[in-house]
Amino acid sequence: MTLYGFYMDVLAEKILAMFGSFNKETLDLHVLFEAGGNDPDARSAVLDTVEQLVKDGLLEERGNDFYALTREGRFNVRLGEKN
Repeated sequence: MTLYGFYMDVLAEKILAMFGSFNKETLDLHVLFEAGGNDPDARSAVLDTVEQLVKDGLLEERGNDFYALTREGRFNVRLGEKN
C-alpha cells in the first residue's frame, strides 16, 4: 500500500488497522505485539515497525508503552478500510 508517498509494509498496515479493529484512540504496545504473533523475532519486528511509524508521523508515543494514531495515521487507517 502506498500512502503519503511511501510504501507501507503488511506489518505496518496490521498495526495501524488494530486501532480501528479495537475502536480505540490509544493502544498499549503489548496489544500491538499481537500483530506479530508469539514469535520473538516477529515481536521485535513489531517494535521496529512501531518506532518507524512514530518517525513517519503516523503514531505518537503517549508514555507507559501507549501509542496513539496521529491525524495522518487516522487518515491512513480510513484509506486502508476503503481498499
